[in-house]
Amino acid sequence: MTLTATDELVSIIETATEGLNVDKEAFLEKAYKKDASFDKNHLIKLALENIDETAPDWTFVAASLYLQTLYEQAATNRGYDFSRQYGDFHSLITTLTDKGIYSDHLLKKYNSYEIDNFGKIIEPKRDLLFNYLGLYNLATRYLAADHHKNTYELPQERWMIIAMHLMQDETPEYRGQYVVEAYWALSNLYMTVATPTLTNAGKTHGQLSSCFIDTVDDSLQSIYDSNTDIAKLSKNGGGIGVYMGKIRSRGSSIKGYKGMSSGVVPWIKQLNNTAVSVDQLGTRKGAIAIYLDVWHADIEAFLDLKLNNGDERLRAHDIFTGVSLPDYFMEQVEKRGDWYLFDPHEVREVMGYSLEEFYDEEKGAGSFRERYLECVESDELTKHVIPAIDIMKRIMKSQLESGTPFMFYRDEVNRQNNNPHEGMIYCSNLCTEITQNQSPTEFLEELTEADGTIVKKYKPGDYVVCNLSSINLGRAVPEQVLERLISIQVRMLDNAIGINTLPLKQTQLTNQKYRAIGLGTFGWHHLLAKENIAWESEESVDFADKLYEKVAYLTIKTSMELSREKGSYPAFTGSKWQTGQYFTDKGYTGDKWEALKQDVAEYGIRNGYLMAVAPNSSTSMIAGSTASIDPVFKPFYFEEKKDFKIAVTAPELDHHTYGIYRRSAYILDQRWSVRQNAARQRHIDQSISFNIYVPNTIKASVLLDLHLQAWKEGLKTTYYVRSTANDVEECEWCES
Repeated sequence: MTLTATDELVSIIETATEGLNVDKEAFLEKAYKKDASFDKNHLIKLALENIDETAPDWTFVAASLYLQTLYEQAATNRGYDFSRQYGDFHSLITTLTDKGIYSDHLLKKYNSYEIDNFGKIIEPKRDLLFNYLGLYNLATRYLAADHHKNTYELPQERWMIIAMHLMQDETPEYRGQYVVEAYWALSNLYMTVATPTLTNAGKTHGQLSSCFIDTVDDSLQSIYDSNTDIAKLSKNGGGIGVYMGKIRSRGSSIKGYKGMSSGVVPWIKQLNNTAVSVDQLGTRKGAIAIYLDVWHADIEAFLDLKLNNGDERLRAHDIFTGVSLPDYFMEQVEKRGDWYLFDPHEVREVMGYSLEEFYDEEKGAGSFRERYLECVESDELTKHVIPAIDIMKRIMKSQLESGTPFMFYRDEVNRQNNNPHEGMIYCSNLCTEITQNQSPTEFLEELTEADGTIVKKYKPGDYVVCNLSSINLGRAVPEQVLERLISIQVRMLDNAIGINTLPLKQTQLTNQKYRAIGLGTFGWHHLLAKENIAWESEESVDFADKLYEKVAYLTIKTSMELSREKGSYPAFTGSKWQTGQYFTDKGYTGDKWEALKQDVAEYGIRNGYLMAVAPNSSTSMIAGSTASIDPVFKPFYFEEKKDFKIAVTAPELDHHTYGIYRRSAYILDQRWSVRQNAARQRHIDQSISFNIYVPNTIKASVLLDLHLQAWKEGLKTTYYVRSTANDVEECEWCES
């Protein structure tokens, strides 16, 4: 029997709406009127038009329709029957390897039996977990296509390829079960991998890391070497944090000639040009964050870099700024005391030490403030005095205008450093969640070999690498899979270190030295909504404390077990992990923590740094949850990019969850956000991308109090200050 156009339309809509809370009959009627019988794009558009707060399931109707178009395209391009949805997995790998899209290591590492078995494990029904926005982003940006952008890879195949890529070097005896476990974690949307891993795993360009942090020394050689290195990383899609606090200030001496240095601003402008001109694979300009110490003599010019008025020769609009803040500065802000600015080069020359090499080992006391006060008292140093509150005002003015500078509380970061025996932490990365040891690469000499080849020798510094992955709290916690999930997730992150192809030798060496990973989370607001916990409540703070302690315990335990299996990271001896100081500093007590502490001392730990909460806005969108630890903007809004405008509701929005989502990010009392973050920061050994949302009418005193609260409660960093003119009429907390 031949189906009519009407029969086919009914069949398509029946499939797309199955099990969803939508008005199927009204949709059919509208579809008839639009004559959309053979055009799924029209049907998708109609479904998207129906999304609102009362009918959020239309996003899954649109996703189901979009899936059918992807299945048809893949079947046509790969030459199999569309009714099968997914074609032969082994043939896909062979075809895309021949086309130069996939790396040949998949076929070299896995035999045909293994690949065929992985193909049988693929679960097409898990494609129905995607909402439309998540599926659209995955399909248009991450699924492997041929060089003409024709669809070949389908969503479940992307998850399986990532799993195979990350497990390729496991022992053959267990490799298959690890691939299956990794696929389970990814395909159920219990977790996501970092964008570079999502994009590049299994492909010919295998760079898997998200961010890097460089430290620039006070020399022309170091400045230009760093610029070249940053350009290479930017070209390969990495976001970069750069510490420039060692560079001498404007008016400093060069080779004894006073007043010759032009300071840090010209070098920052040079990096600004690098960010613009060396784009990330042609898709977007490079992303570079530059950090400077608040005691640096160029700090005032630095804080003006992003402003929209003033001398354009002193502006750098395309970089991001961050300020490194010691406790003593924040104390001076609070008591309205004076603050002194110094030239780091002159401090080194006169005092015989570098201020940036010290931090306060205790709250209210320590070697940084001792050295700083020595500099204040010195008659030999040039210094500029300014009220500390005036610097803070400039910071806040820039934040309200541009969102930056980011705040980096250096004393707390270094007090909580897992590996103080190996160095210092001067700054964070582009997204403020990474805190690892840093040091500049040192140029040693230039040699000419017998054949005339010129060789430059360097002593490599610690060039930080971020290897990231995040738990989807909104799915993993309610389904009680954290223990199983973290066990495979840490292994996936650790394996990424060994197979990563990084463009700089220093990054490879640092990656191997610390084997640092950044296991994070997203979907916090989603989880609160499902648990019916109000954002502005003691319950939310207590929930964050207990949940992140559990995540920390499972992550440390897994890394310890990996160390028992594969060995600890090379810098383990002398670390706080080895001495047990890590557990003491965190205040972890009780039998399970004591047992874990003893196990780590005996068996080591695989990864020198373990946890970091990234912004993960893109990957959380794919997983259909809320970004990072942020609140939603509104229960219903439009997501706008350059290529689309799509209606979006908060995840699992219904009459049960609406009350938790109701107050927008800009309306919520940010003091509760700080308290939640302080509770989770206690358990996160690195840091957290923590945005502060404020109305643009906020009083300066209120924003100042938020910064002081964040510092006092032990936050290590804060990310953007995001402000808006919308929804200010309900904002009560900003007037308090």
